[in-house]
Amino acid sequence: MMRLTIFGATGRTGKKLVAQALEAGHKVVAYARTPSKLQIEHERLAAVEGDVHDAGQVASAVAGAEAVLSVLGPTSNEPTYEVSRGMANIVAAMEAQGVQRLVQSVGAGVSDPRDQPGLFDRAIKVALWVFSRHVYEDMARTAELIRASDLDWTLVRVPMLTDDPAQGDLKVGYLGQGVGPRVSRADLATFMLEQVEDPTWVRQAPVISS
Repeated sequence: MMRLTIFGATGRTGKKLVAQALEAGHKVVAYARTPSKLQIEHERLAAVEGDVHDAGQVASAVAGAEAVLSVLGPTSNEPTYEVSRGMANIVAAMEAQGVQRLVQSVGAGVSDPRDQPGLFDRAIKVALWVFSRHVYEDMARTAELIRASDLDWTLVRVPMLTDDPAQGDLKVGYLGQGVGPRVSRADLATFMLEQVEDPTWVRQAPVISS
């Protein structure tokens, strides 16, 4: 059993992440602007109200955690860069308190030096830039912040997310190396939880798919 702090807990992926963490026996601090949206009650769950842009609140939520998981994502295609600004507070709180393990989900469009993108991958990235430029920039900044930290981080890069049941048997690698175009939120939650205690992908940014 570990004590986990989860950011983005009330989103569609966040709810699955919280539920799976509790099923696995972990203690969970679920941090959200509106904790009532979580709609989960459990003796090992503490639903904490707060804003990721409040450094003090973030520090309190991280205190005592053994690992931090984040499924924060932009809510609009506006140049507010809410996720990267919040991640700066999360990283600072973790480094100040000696919490080393961070697992963050980002889109597969966020590049990595190990990628070998094909034509389809390049086309998707162009489309993201044209239609969701600020979303892309926010998550790219988030990844850059995390990579520059001294934390034991893993960036879990995901293609199109679905609400399908968990498939299991995920493909894990880099663009152009056999990963597919979609993955379920349930499978993403499972993979992220596995990374908490598995060092295989520490300081790496794999793409996962069904």
